[in-house]
Amino acid sequence: MGAIRMPALVCPILALTYQQREQADQALERFREKAGEVILSSEPFAFTHTQYYEPEMGSALTKIFYAFADRIDPTDLIGLKLYSNQIEGHLSLHGRRRVNLDPGYLEAAKLILATTKNFSHRIYLGQGIYGDVQLYWRDGRFHCNPWTYPDYQDAATLAFFTRVRENYLTNNGDTPWPSPISHLA
Repeated sequence: MGAIRMPALVCPILALTYQQREQADQALERFREKAGEVILSSEPFAFTHTQYYEPEMGSALTKIFYAFADRIDPTDLIGLKLYSNQIEGHLSLHGRRRVNLDPGYLEAAKLILATTKNFSHRIYLGQGIYGDVQLYWRDGRFHCNPWTYPDYQDAATLAFFTRVRENYLTNNGDTPWPSPISHLA
């Protein structure tokens, strides 16, 4: 029988897709209330990897990735996803989202995204939220899964999350659970 060990704290991340920067800034400001200060952000890039969001959000979408300073318990991802859905709803106009927020977390071994959609490779976390391993670390670099979203496969994205991982490992990436994260309650 294996010994039960609590997981290390993880680094919250956010993928933010938007058409207008004003709504993106508002969404990020609200998300920071739960996730803490931004420590790293990617360069904004044209989100042309899919047309999935265009009927609702329009064309010419931009995406940016963020990593946050506060370390959280992995189970706090549920609360971050529920909160991000509230932000999307609050910023919606006539029932249409103007921002898309995809929270997740990064740890030494992988990058997880939260989703409300079940599928064969997703694990139920609770409260209607599933976890999806988008990237995994092996042999000194991130690797993609067959289901990894195309924008997470880009060289610039992989380089960004490699930087986030380096920062995570340098700054208490092995801090044991539990954490005194009161702002997620």
